[in-house]
Amino acid sequence: MRRKKLIEISEEERNSPNKTYHLFRKHISVALGSYSNKGTLDGGHPFDVELVRMPPKATNFPYHAHAAQWELYLIISGNGIIRSDGGEDTLEAGDNIIFPPGEAHQIINMSNEDLVYYVIADNPQVDVTNYPDTNKWAVKPAMKCFRIKETEYYEKED
Repeated sequence: MRRKKLIEISEEERNSPNKTYHLFRKHISVALGSYSNKGTLDGGHPFDVELVRMPPKATNFPYHAHAAQWELYLIISGNGIIRSDGGEDTLEAGDNIIFPPGEAHQIINMSNEDLVYYVIADNPQVDVTNYPDTNKWAVKPAMKCFRIKETEYYEKED
């Protein structure tokens, strides 16, 4: 058994250069012995758990969809907007939302208070994430982002 009190887990700040995307998170599964968030291939747990705190007027991440990863959001406090393939909807404490692979999503804190939630993901060994607004792709476990140019399957192979 591994055990850790939430207060003992350090909070990591993550933000974009202009702080459009801004959050603080506690990597609970990492604190309990997972080596990274790169999945079981890299010694990680078969799931990833984080406690996230978003400052007022912040957005968690660019609008994105995972090819393999499921994500469950449990909203603890605050309110905001959840953006998904179905459009935008209000988000408030007590809401529980799950996103299957392939469904784009994003959380926006439009309030003047912090928005706090848990996110639980199944942490697949390999995942590809698409960012529909900017036509970018990210690959895991390499943790690299790309813009992809379509090509023929056998190009430069013969």
